[in-house]
Amino acid sequence: MLFQLKETVVLKVGDKLPAGSLQEFVEVEGNGCSLGPNSFDIEKTTAGKKIAIFALPGAYTPTCSAQHVPGYKQQAEALKAAGVDEIWCVSVNDAFVMGAWGRDQGTSGAVRMMADGSADFTKATGLTLDLGARGMGLRSQRYSMLVVDGVVKTLNVEAPGKFEVSDANTMLAQAKQLLA
Repeated sequence: MLFQLKETVVLKVGDKLPAGSLQEFVEVEGNGCSLGPNSFDIEKTTAGKKIAIFALPGAYTPTCSAQHVPGYKQQAEALKAAGVDEIWCVSVNDAFVMGAWGRDQGTSGAVRMMADGSADFTKATGLTLDLGARGMGLRSQRYSMLVVDGVVKTLNVEAPGKFEVSDANTMLAQAKQLLA
């Protein structure tokens, strides 16, 4: 039997974000959102907006919890002052886990904790990370990107095991340069 391997296409600067949806656990009912997990269409949610997106391997993991999320939470006001409308944290976890992690990290009003439970968005970007040997399955690589009206303007992908280019300070410098 022959199998045809599909070439992996990795998202790059100038590309439109892949179609699909992400989920967010909504704490307070309102604005057309019910309490609990809500699904958001990526194309509609990014239309006309400037969004700083950072992705990471998993909720509650050491670097993600101690540095990545706290950095974006601390720089949220500066990012918004630089022209960023929203900040999204994307992880291959379900909306319940992302909601609980957001509560623990105190991200409400600063960072939207977006769940990619089945890794559909992550697979579509080509930025997957296989952590099966560690019992974590398919996850997202650690990266950040600045997206304007659904189009990738910057993309900072970390080398394996590193945390050097996807941090909030790098994103802030890029936002100041591109959105000024």
